Amino acid sequence: METFGDVIKNTQPVLVDFHATWCGPCKMMAPELKKIAQNNTGKLRVIKIDIDKNPATAQQFRIQGVPTLILFKEGKVLWRQSGAMSSSQISEAIKSHL
Repeated sequence: METFGDVIKNTQPVLVDFHATWCGPCKMMAPELKKIAQNNTGKLRVIKIDIDKNPATAQQFRIQGVPTLILFKEGKVLWRQSGAMSSSQISEAIKSHL
């Protein structure tokens, strides 16, 4: 089974959505992230991490608010943003890293 550490060390960029089930803006972002994943098939992997089910991972990356998006490649943070964003805002922010 793949671990979170394995996933973010990939050579393909990985966009991680740190979210919580009780978070309204997180729920609003779900379809936006789906669009990002569909529009970048083969170039980007999108995964979701529930901060309540994975508190150690949330703490490791100093997640203080949700939603927080972090773009990783080969284990390095390329981009990070907290707060709700549209798919076009996310695409614009990460395109130089793909």
